[in-house]
Amino acid sequence: MKMLIIGGGGREHAIAWKIAQSPKVEKIFCAPGNPGIADYAQCLNIDVNDITSLLTFAYEEQIDLTIVGPEAPLVAGIVDVFEDHDLRIFGPSKVAAQLEGSKQFAKEIMEKYDIPTARYASFNEAKAAKDYVRKHGVPCVIKADGLAAGKGVVVAFTEQDALSAIVTIMEDKAYGEAGLQVVIEEFLEGEEVSILAFTDGKTIMPMVSSQDHKRIFEGDEGPNTGGMGAYSPAPVYTSEIKKITEERVLAPITRWMKEEKISYHGIIYAGLMITKSGPKVLEFNCRFGDPEAQPVLMRLESDLVDIMLAVTEGRLSDQEISWSDDASVCVVLASGGYPGGYEKGKIIEGLDKVDEAVVFHAGTREVDGKVATGGGRVLGVTAKGSSIHEAINKVYPEVAKISFDGMQYRKDIGQKALKRTSK
Repeated sequence: MKMLIIGGGGREHAIAWKIAQSPKVEKIFCAPGNPGIADYAQCLNIDVNDITSLLTFAYEEQIDLTIVGPEAPLVAGIVDVFEDHDLRIFGPSKVAAQLEGSKQFAKEIMEKYDIPTARYASFNEAKAAKDYVRKHGVPCVIKADGLAAGKGVVVAFTEQDALSAIVTIMEDKAYGEAGLQVVIEEFLEGEEVSILAFTDGKTIMPMVSSQDHKRIFEGDEGPNTGGMGAYSPAPVYTSEIKKITEERVLAPITRWMKEEKISYHGIIYAGLMITKSGPKVLEFNCRFGDPEAQPVLMRLESDLVDIMLAVTEGRLSDQEISWSDDASVCVVLASGGYPGGYEKGKIIEGLDKVDEAVVFHAGTREVDGKVATGGGRVLGVTAKGSSIHEAINKVYPEVAKISFDGMQYRKDIGQKALKRTSK
């Protein structure tokens, strides 16, 4: 089979790494890819949002399966376009992708299907949003309604922080059209967990749990990022929480797909807060998380291509998916200054010295034959172990072998898991 992966980050590198292990795969293309993905795929100079060029390539090259990594082309409707041309593609339809593309839309679906989530209000005028904050107080969470690469969320503990967030999102337009509307939510206390699942719109099969680390600094300090590391499994996701999640979150969202005849052949991701009153949905995403995909796919023992084919053909219920009992930990190495301004083109040293982990490239590029930084989150160093503790002890010595000017990373990835497992 000939495969096309759309995207060029750590998530897409993990997908390429995993599908390259399938005996069914003859050739992998990736648009645009990156130097790490180039080890498994032929990289193409096509932007992820250039749906016309992607369609033309897939059609002319007779691609057997296209896998969409990032959210933007999904929200733009790439799946509908490919399916209209009888091309097999892994991902939700444009309507389904609004679950991630609009937080207001997601809240309405959760309300309709009685899925536990934070109380909220939405606004398309900054003055009304500010008045709401002054009336209802803090802490609260201010979210840009549209896609903002994981950065359009501010947890405000003071009124001034909340008002400043509204100004940044709605008046300064820091996230462009994504901030034309804001959703203001009650602040939920607890520990987060990410639950990814395969779905063909009829059946939903959860993957192993994972936990992302959104804040830039250790101890969950500083601004939100696209994710500074992740581990799997997350001990906070107990068997009891799993049962509640499947009954109160995954089953109702599948009912939405069925009752409203939503075409959905891909991944659904529930970001949960485990509160004292049980799990509540913080957000839904419509693709593999990044960096959650890295540790989760490292634990997948089944053939990912088999699963994806079953999803696109509506026969997911026939699949038996097996996972390693091992734990895995991913540590993201980021550019200095991220998630604010940062410089690119810093030469990365030591990649050839890593031998006890897989280094997934997130934001890299080639400069004069060498691998250099090309984004905010640069690499995701991922290792397995018989426990979270062992995986942590394995991954950080590998991280220490890598260096580039301004490199920053969190040294506490997985510590919440250790606190829970040591009790």
